[in-house]
Amino acid sequence: MTSLADAAFLPETGNPEGADDPDPAQARYGLRILATSDLHMQLLAYDYLTLSGAGAGGLARAASLIRRRQAEVPASLLLDNGDFLQGTPVGDHAATCGEARCASDHPAIAAMNALGYDAAALGNHDFNFGLRFLRRTVAAADFPVLAANLSVRHGTAFAPYTLLTRRLCDGSGGRREVRIGVVGFLPPQTAEWDRDLTPEIACEDILDCARRVLPQMRAAGAELIVALAHSGIGELAGQPRMEHAATALAALPGIDVVIAGHTHQVFPHPAFPASAGVDPLAGRLAGKPAAMPGVGGSHLAVIDLTLGVAGGRLTVAGAEVRCEPVAADLPELAAVTRPVAPAHKATLRHLKARVGRSLGPIGSHFSVIGQDAGLRLVAQAQRWHVRRHLRGTRWQDLPILSAAAPFRSGGRAGPGNYTHIPAGSLQLRHMADLYAFPNRIAAVCLTGTQLRDWLERSASMFRQLHPGCRDVPLLDPAFPAYNFDIVDTVSWQIDLSCPPRFTPAGALADPSAGRVRGLSHRGRPVAPDDRFILATNTYRLASCGLFAPLVAENEIAFAGGPLTRDILRRYVRRRRRIAPDHRLHWQFLAPPGSTALFPTSPAATEALPVPGVALEPAGETEDGFALMRLTF
Repeated sequence: MTSLADAAFLPETGNPEGADDPDPAQARYGLRILATSDLHMQLLAYDYLTLSGAGAGGLARAASLIRRRQAEVPASLLLDNGDFLQGTPVGDHAATCGEARCASDHPAIAAMNALGYDAAALGNHDFNFGLRFLRRTVAAADFPVLAANLSVRHGTAFAPYTLLTRRLCDGSGGRREVRIGVVGFLPPQTAEWDRDLTPEIACEDILDCARRVLPQMRAAGAELIVALAHSGIGELAGQPRMEHAATALAALPGIDVVIAGHTHQVFPHPAFPASAGVDPLAGRLAGKPAAMPGVGGSHLAVIDLTLGVAGGRLTVAGAEVRCEPVAADLPELAAVTRPVAPAHKATLRHLKARVGRSLGPIGSHFSVIGQDAGLRLVAQAQRWHVRRHLRGTRWQDLPILSAAAPFRSGGRAGPGNYTHIPAGSLQLRHMADLYAFPNRIAAVCLTGTQLRDWLERSASMFRQLHPGCRDVPLLDPAFPAYNFDIVDTVSWQIDLSCPPRFTPAGALADPSAGRVRGLSHRGRPVAPDDRFILATNTYRLASCGLFAPLVAENEIAFAGGPLTRDILRRYVRRRRRIAPDHRLHWQFLAPPGSTALFPTSPAATEALPVPGVALEPAGETEDGFALMRLTF
């Protein structure tokens, strides 16, 4: 049997152009699939929040690797798996500068056009700036933009799939023209996360849509089907409206290759957990070749297929799958940097605008243990806006609370993903640092019981600690920090000797568990029937997610207000001078003498000590995080 290397890399020699294979049943053809995902506008190796060069990753660096891998083979595809229009200030600026000032193509589209992408799927964050902006932006793409399970209530829908043609050769010079179907899927919750888009779009269940569309693709002539699934790697068994449906999708007949995304993980990778249908070493989901190439251009997915013919039909006879890291020593390709340069320069001018002054440093290094002056500032700005908005309404006399979560606190984005704002001038870039997403402000009514439940869900981020435990991990790695809401103007304790009440997805894990102790508002214990207004964001209003049950059963005081980042900017400009409040938002209860470890930025050591907390450095992780030891 011809090896994968032979099929993919041997030059086209032997039979003349257009000659038939002497024995099609024995022929082996090579096709390389290259894929990016979750670029999140990381076009250049540049950090707009610190105004400095970034390390590895970025599309301009990935482009050098893309060109190398394309040059190695006769036939390849270049695909993107969504979330390419939002994520850095250059994306925010391109979306808000207005049509009259944005005559050129969107910088992401211009860069992808220059690289010759063959197709791209839409991700949920590509809708963050509205449907009108999205339509106008992708209209400039020289490649099809796909969303099979998305329906648009008015106007033309996005293409569900596309058919691409490649002329493949085998090791003997035989050739075969192949039609490759590429289909795109995005999370079915997309319309709910961007709540103001529910009148305009609807998203079908990924698996139901695939069962309907795959036969259409085969009937249209697709011999090989690649699924661009902007969806995480979840369970093999399908569930209705799965957010993480890549594994169950791969199990469907008719799917040949899956590109996963959305969760910013790297697959295949030895550290990825194996489970039913998930082979993290070989890069297989339900036995099919699959990859997920990280975030921000951190990795490039490379899938080398060996294709054969059985019963007159093209089949996948073998596959080698890998995710290659985009190293810091790769040069940035001019084909990307040139079209991005105007937007890059305009963004820098915008970000340097001064909005106020901070009398002390602001950082998110210790958000997970209760100290984050930036979160308190965001919460104060939200409460200020909601109070003004609710004047003259039936809610004006209710106490107003404010919930905020740390968006920049390490995680899969690495040890540089923390807020670190020195004392001095506050610029617009610092507002983007403090609030990284283009969320809109909202407010919901809650009872005292529901407020406790809200905090209980947040408290599920921590592992249970037992008496005598030493240096155990403090955090559940499956719980994303952006779901860890703190609530300002209330105080409480989190009892780590108790198990978490909820799973990271919001399911009830232990009905008898309860970690929140001593909940009070302005020094008074919170009673079950107390009523509050909670300032939050529109993502919390979705009918899915960790806090969804609490929102579904309550009145919404208002939704779809201004961008939270704009409210923060107005609040800082109004106050002019900010005195960061470093008091702990809440405190831990834990077995005395026990210790736990949590990761943070290496710069966190400069902020020690933390008043009221027994904290000390405890080494480093393999991926560059500083470890902190918390002693109770």
